[in-house]
Amino acid sequence: MRHNPTAIILTGLLIGLAIPALPRAAAAASFDCDRADLAADEKVICDTRTLNDADVKMVTTFDLLAGLMAMGNRDKMHEDQSAWLKRRQACGEDVDCIRAAYDERLKQLDEAYESLNRPL
Repeated sequence: MRHNPTAIILTGLLIGLAIPALPRAAAAASFDCDRADLAADEKVICDTRTLNDADVKMVTTFDLLAGLMAMGNRDKMHEDQSAWLKRRQACGEDVDCIRAAYDERLKQLDEAYESLNRPL
């Protein structure tokens, strides 16, 4: 069976062009996973799909909640987020520690959402 060399070349070219377009877990994190100066915890988040997903969920929840809060409460929310980031960074490469940090923060954000005064 003979193969058409042009078809083989075109197929290879199409595959070569399609690979960079495939989604990467790292592209979804709330920070640039391609940075050269990533901290240890950030590298682990970029390399671990479940942590990457937790990061996206946390940032999305944080941003939505910040938009619903009164201006004075947003400052406190940002202070809490900064303190949480320091705790997460202290985890280094410990996946379980990072996962627990995300679980804790998401729980805090969910509780903050539930405590908002909302009209009936």
